[in-house]
Amino acid sequence: MSAVVRLPGGETYRLRGGADFARPAGPATSRIAYAAAHVVADPDAENVPGAPAVLDWDRTLAFRHHLWSYGLGVAEAMDTAQRGMGLDHPATRELIRRSAAEAKTVGGRIVAGVNTDQLPPGPASLAQVLRAYTEQLADTLAAGARPVLMCSRHLAAAATGPDDYLRVYGDLLAATDQPVVLHWLGDMFDPALAGYWGATDLDEATGTVLQLVKEHASKVDGIKVSLLDADREVALRRRLPAGVRLYTGDDFHYPELIRGDEVGHSDALLGVFAAIAPAAATALAALDDGDPARYDAALTPTVPLARHLFAAPTWHYKTGIVFLAWLTGHQEHFTMVGGQQAGRSAAHLARLLVLADAAGLLPDADLAATRARALFTVAGVAQ
Repeated sequence: MSAVVRLPGGETYRLRGGADFARPAGPATSRIAYAAAHVVADPDAENVPGAPAVLDWDRTLAFRHHLWSYGLGVAEAMDTAQRGMGLDHPATRELIRRSAAEAKTVGGRIVAGVNTDQLPPGPASLAQVLRAYTEQLADTLAAGARPVLMCSRHLAAAATGPDDYLRVYGDLLAATDQPVVLHWLGDMFDPALAGYWGATDLDEATGTVLQLVKEHASKVDGIKVSLLDADREVALRRRLPAGVRLYTGDDFHYPELIRGDEVGHSDALLGVFAAIAPAAATALAALDDGDPARYDAALTPTVPLARHLFAAPTWHYKTGIVFLAWLTGHQEHFTMVGGQQAGRSAAHLARLLVLADAAGLLPDADLAATRARALFTVAGVAQ
């Protein structure tokens, strides 16, 4: 009876516990895959809205070692780590430095977000945007992580059209001595990024992106696309120059995009991979072995979980990511920087619990049930 939970609405649910996903011998060889990792807040600190972020560094870095142990790369200091939703610039800079140092100890892949969030909220000139980007780019390169040039709220507000984006990004790419990853984040993840690349028409925006990539192909490792539009992603993938990767950030359609077609495939840079790392690693190993049935068996059950995790308002998906990390024992509390644990309802989290269990992603049913009961009791659901 210890794995029984009463859910909001009165339903009683018995957790079955996790599938036995084996750790691979190393990273996949047929695909490159990064999991965008969350940060673990210090539960004893004042991690309330507007306060500086205070992290539990041991648990935060331990979670990155968990991802590396499954052969996944770490995408550091991305939106999953609450960039723009509680993680301030000083904490971000330290996070990149520490994570990159840890990656070196295990030979783990790491990319890290470069943004302009050291600037205060509000208007900024294009020159200020470029200086902020350049400063973070230098910090990330010095730390030893591959930069991801994230979409900038400041640039979205300051740019008057495609030429401003081409100028800022062109200067940044000229300033790096190694290839970077570009990033196209749709406004479902951040409404402040509406009209990015200088157009609300996505076909026009795609044209600008392709112009940038083609003019600087030697400096572009790939582009992460998070538009939740599989057809558009495939069309862009087919138009990229040879050697430039498409890293899917589509947390709805990732199984078919990573599997690919007769023309090509997407690699991965996904927030959902942090929540489903064991299943993702098993699926990628199956692709290496030419076993599509095993790939589907591991990854298909995770899709309902991902679709619920990233349901509108999509930018609150981080709350579900941290909830699942708590249920699976990667941290001892359900507290987030910026107080973001309040971003999802008890009913939403209850559905996540059931879907994660169905996908075999709760390795210790008793632990998950104990913690879920505690949360739902606070929410007014008698256990």
